[in-house]
Amino acid sequence: MLNIDKYAAIDIGSNAIRLLIASVVEQEGKDTLFKKTSLVRVPIRLGEDVFLQGRISDVNFDRMLESMKAFKLLMSIHNVKKFRACATSAMREAANGKEIAEKIYSETDLKINIIDGNDEAAIIATTDLKSLIKSEKTFLYVDVGGGSTEFTLYANGHTVDSRSFKLGTVRIINDILEDTIWDDVEEWIKESTKSYTKVSLIGSGGNINHIYKNSGKKIGKPLSYFYLGQYYDLVKSYSYEERITELNMNPDRADVILPATRIYLSAMKWSRAKNIYVPKIGLSDGIIKSLYNEKLAGEIEVDL
Repeated sequence: MLNIDKYAAIDIGSNAIRLLIASVVEQEGKDTLFKKTSLVRVPIRLGEDVFLQGRISDVNFDRMLESMKAFKLLMSIHNVKKFRACATSAMREAANGKEIAEKIYSETDLKINIIDGNDEAAIIATTDLKSLIKSEKTFLYVDVGGGSTEFTLYANGHTVDSRSFKLGTVRIINDILEDTIWDDVEEWIKESTKSYTKVSLIGSGGNINHIYKNSGKKIGKPLSYFYLGQYYDLVKSYSYEERITELNMNPDRADVILPATRIYLSAMKWSRAKNIYVPKIGLSDGIIKSLYNEKLAGEIEVDL
């Protein structure tokens, strides 16, 4: 018996808006398969509006609204059974964030859930991250976004500590960080990991996925601190324009790749990690898994 349903996740971040459509394949007696059917990424940099002006501009609202209309049409064409849209740092901090969400709902009937850093970490934890952390090893999970970075420490398969910092790539390139943010992150990582002799990183986010894809590493094999440091120095030696023309990066990747790599390298240094694993998971994957888990929970019969 084979059952296939499609679920969709919309991730409204500070650097881009993404639609992920996944086919969920249920097989009797076998593990459920999650296959990515379609991924659409629109580089609407909401963070530049919010972190500089405090609100989402009319121009970017219009772009966002048109994107959501397009996403709704794509979900209809794919016959998506259920979807969820989650917005993170930029929408959360925008003075008109809730107003924007209400306008989009009235125009498209698509509800946007504005979530905090803890919610984001919890959603991502439902992904294949579980299979990686179910061991005696210690991992520092680092999810770098445009507006914030989420850190979660796992030891012996359990969450030890978690923290979200307003340290994001869009904030860095616009030079709008809090004065002590790097020191605060360093202090938290060192304090959280000091009791563990061997820590490895798990990296999440579009930038580390881009680095991993271009590294030629086999899936499952980690990147070393040495490799990431060399990559950072290489990219830094190119201008923004050369990263686009010579390194074949998208324009909205070419400027944020350096600050993102710096965050990962700093986290590795402060936690004394020699390797970083890149399982290519993120908020969208977590939303898909959450929707499926809710479906399973709804099927459970409770005897009274």
